[in-house]
Amino acid sequence: MNQEQLIKGCIKHNAGAQEELYRRYKDVLFTVSLKYCRNEAEAEDNLHNTFIEIFTTISRYRGFGSFEGWMKRIAINKAIDSYKKAIQLLPVREDYSADTDVSDTEMDLPMDYLLSLVQQLPDKYRLVFSLYELDDHSHSEIAAMLDISEGTSKSNLHRAKSILKEKITGRQPNPNFNVSNGK
Repeated sequence: MNQEQLIKGCIKHNAGAQEELYRRYKDVLFTVSLKYCRNEAEAEDNLHNTFIEIFTTISRYRGFGSFEGWMKRIAINKAIDSYKKAIQLLPVREDYSADTDVSDTEMDLPMDYLLSLVQQLPDKYRLVFSLYELDDHSHSEIAAMLDISEGTSKSNLHRAKSILKEKITGRQPNPNFNVSNGK
């Protein structure tokens, strides 16, 4: 089945087409979910919610742009929506003085390890980091998506990078900052 046939089948609620769509795109969308979720279990829940949304709204896809890109956007939005329901993003002070650059030798790390570090970030930092660094959104776009100011987006990105750098270089994080809850 080509992509057009697959989409038409899913619009008609054809179980075989839905199964094929899931089989083809589950790994890609799970990887997207991992970037925005705290752990694999949360990413699996997000993947499930993403496919429900895809199957429910597939008739709205008009063929403009990449179909895979359309589905990735749904996965990202589902993760952001889950986060918004759970907690409000709080602004943090804007302090950009610390160096957040990581040397090439420090970056010679397995991708799975780096992703696990991103997943350990507090929600507000992980979302901004993933949107900015991994998916190339601007701070103004992130601010609109997350209902925060651009300054808060920049500050959250800076703090995320600081935490990641501390973990990568082996330094202990600030004892006054609990990574699990962002305080």
